[in-house]
Amino acid sequence: MHTQSKCTLPLLRWVIVCTGLIFMTSCAVVRQDQVGVKRKLGRLTGRIISPGVTLINPFTTTVLRLPNRTVNLEVELDLPSKEGLTIRAEVSILYHIDPTQAVKIVTNSGLNYERTVILPVFRSAVADVSSRFFAKDMHTAQRAVIEIEVQEHMSRVLSERGFIIESVLMKRVQLPAGLSRAIEEKLQAEQESQRMEFILTREKLEAERRKIEAAGVRDAQRIINEGLTPLIIQYMSIEALRELSKSNNTKTIFIDSKSPFLINPER
Repeated sequence: MHTQSKCTLPLLRWVIVCTGLIFMTSCAVVRQDQVGVKRKLGRLTGRIISPGVTLINPFTTTVLRLPNRTVNLEVELDLPSKEGLTIRAEVSILYHIDPTQAVKIVTNSGLNYERTVILPVFRSAVADVSSRFFAKDMHTAQRAVIEIEVQEHMSRVLSERGFIIESVLMKRVQLPAGLSRAIEEKLQAEQESQRMEFILTREKLEAERRKIEAAGVRDAQRIINEGLTPLIIQYMSIEALRELSKSNNTKTIFIDSKSPFLINPER
């Protein structure tokens, strides 16, 4: 009786451990940034598993997990330009999957869809777009146009496969050394030309201002000359003499019929 009890206890412990292991392997966890798909006996069930815990038969069923967040796929490659140059570039592809098409993605593209689908489509799209632009365009504001065209090209091909391309970003573009110097020299020449245009415009405005000022002075003098009659001049002279006669420094005033003048005895 005592021996039977000693044999039963290890057996009970083994059963408990096995039961716990089976229960643990029967639970599949899908994280909040994932979407799951069940595969039973080699076939997809067609039902999408939301984030959380789900029970499965560990002997017949597995859960395939796909990232449901934005993925940054970085690629370094050589791009052809319109003039036949080769441009080294580093590009980021921001994309995410459509959760409702997770089963379709696994069925048609597999779990290694970046290498089998996204990268080939991207390389084809970026080569097609960049070959229609000059190398200097990849170093100027035209870069944004190239990025948008590549994104639209990829979206047309991949959207029906369950992939949503958010954006394509050309982070680094390495031009040939000679072309880089030529672009820098051209930009410097354009800036110098704009500076000279500004100086010329400023000088023209200043010359126009002086011309208008001179015309105003000329017109004012003409008006004054036209209004100064002999009687007015004589009247003004009399008024000036009247004011001078009030001064303590004035001693004698001589007046003839034409031009009055003053004599200061101190001199």
